[in-house]
Amino acid sequence: MAKDKLMDFDKALELYEPVLGFEVHVELNTRTKMFSAAANPANSANHGAEPNTLVAPVDMGLPGALPVVNETAVRYSISLGLALGCSIAPSSRFARKNYFYPDLGKNYQISQYDEPIAFEGRIEVELADGTMFEVPIERAHMEEDAGKLTHVGGSTGRIHGAEYSLVDYNRAGVPLVEIVTKPIVGAEHRAPELAKAYVQTIRDIVLALGISDARMERGNLRCDANVSLRPRGQEKLGTRTETKNVNSMRSVERAVRYEIQRQAAILAAGGTITQETRHWHEDTGTTSPGRPKSDADDYRYFPEPDLLPVAPAPELIEQLRAALPEPPAARRRRLQNDWGFADIEFRGVVNAGLLAEVEATIAAGASPAAARKWWTGEILRIANAEGKDAAELVEPAAVAELQKLVDAGTLTDKLARQVLEGMVAGEGTPQQIVDARGLAVVSDDGALIAAIDDALASQPDVLEKIRDGKVQAAGAIIGAVMKAMRGQADAARVRELVLERAGGGGA
Repeated sequence: MAKDKLMDFDKALELYEPVLGFEVHVELNTRTKMFSAAANPANSANHGAEPNTLVAPVDMGLPGALPVVNETAVRYSISLGLALGCSIAPSSRFARKNYFYPDLGKNYQISQYDEPIAFEGRIEVELADGTMFEVPIERAHMEEDAGKLTHVGGSTGRIHGAEYSLVDYNRAGVPLVEIVTKPIVGAEHRAPELAKAYVQTIRDIVLALGISDARMERGNLRCDANVSLRPRGQEKLGTRTETKNVNSMRSVERAVRYEIQRQAAILAAGGTITQETRHWHEDTGTTSPGRPKSDADDYRYFPEPDLLPVAPAPELIEQLRAALPEPPAARRRRLQNDWGFADIEFRGVVNAGLLAEVEATIAAGASPAAARKWWTGEILRIANAEGKDAAELVEPAAVAELQKLVDAGTLTDKLARQVLEGMVAGEGTPQQIVDARGLAVVSDDGALIAAIDDALASQPDVLEKIRDGKVQAAGAIIGAVMKAMRGQADAARVRELVLERAGGGGA
C-alpha cells in the first residue's frame, strides 16, 4: 500500500477549514441483550465468556424467532438522551437497516432511523486549557450490535490475506445507543483536541449514569470520526471520510489530525476526496481505505414489523430527568474541591483522561494525592511507552491495594514501581506479586544491622567522618546497605540505624 502524502498541519489549517462529526456507539451494561433474554457480554459479569455461549435464537437469526425490547435499555437510552440535552420523542420506532453483516445472522440490523428516541441536543466539552466548546447533537438512537469476526492467517488481522474467519455471536444483539453529532465547525487547529475531549465527555457522562462500563479497549465505547475540509471562505461542506471504530481517545485525536493532513494534501494537489470509510492503524498512526460510504437510501430502511413503537410515559421521562447526575463540568469542579488539588494538578488528571480512574482509586481507599501520583506518573509513563491508554493497563482497585502496601511499610516507592510493572504484565494482584517476587521491605532490624556493620567495616574512613559529626557521610553507608538488601529496606530506618551504630561504636 502506497504511503499517503501529508500536508503540514498548520499549513493545512491556513488553506482549509476542518468540519467534524462523530458517531459514538455506547454498549449498555444491561443484564440481557436488546431483543433477547441472552446474557449481555457488555455487562462486566459476562466479559470473557467462551465464543457463542451467550446467544439465543433471535441473536442467531433463526426462523420464527421474534424480538422483544429490553425495557432497561430503553430507560438507559432515555437517561443518556436527557444527559445530552436532547428532547425525548413521545413515540419512536425501530427500523430494519438492510445490510449484509456476516456476523449478524438476520442479515439486517434492528436500529432506529427517522424516529429516534432522542434528538436535538447539545453538550459542553472542556478543552485542555479550560475553554468550553459546545457540540450540537443531532440524535441518539437505540440499536443492536453485530457479532465479531476474527480473521485467521495473514499479517494484518483483516480479511484480506486471511486463510479463514471465525464468527462469535456473543456480541450480536448487545444493546447500543449511537450518538450522532451535527457538523461541528469552528474548532480550527484544536479539532484533534476537541475530538479527544468530546469522546472523554461522552465517557464521563455514561460512567456517571452507570449505564455502560465504557471500556474503549473492550469495545464498550467506540467512535467513528468524520472529517471533511472546505476551502477558506466556502460555505459548501467538503466530502467526508469516516474513520471507523477508533478504540481509544488518544487514537481519536491522532486519526482526526491524520485525516486533516491527508485530505489537505490531496485537495492542494487538485485531487478529490472519496466518500468512504477508513480503518485506523494504531501501529503506524495512519488510516487506510475501507469501503465506499453508503448513504441512508442504500440501506433500504423500513419500519420493523415485529416491534411496536416505543412510547415512554411523560412521568417516566421526568423521573429519569430528576435522577440525572451532575453535568461533567460541575462534577469536575466538585471533585477538585473535594480532593484539594491545585489547578495545575487537576488539569493534569483531566487532560490525561484519567478522572474516572483517579476517582475510583480514591473510592477504593487511596488518598487523592497518591491516586493522582500513580495515574499521572508511573502508569501514564508506561501507557505512553506502550502506545496505550492508561485505563487499559490496571484496575483502580488494584492501584489502591498497591498504595495500601506502601502506606503499611510493606513496600518502598521503588519496590512499588516494580510491583506495578508486574501488575501491567498480568502477574496477579499486588500482594501476589510481592510474594512471588519476594519484594517486601526487610523489616528485621537484625538483618539490617548486619548489613550496616559490614558496610561500616568495609569503609572505616566513612565511619570516622560520621563520628566526627559529618552526618552527610552516612549516605555512602546507606547506599551500600540498600544495594546489599536489593532495595528492600526502608532508607529512613537504615539511616537511623547507621547513625546509632556509628555513634555507639557498634562496628
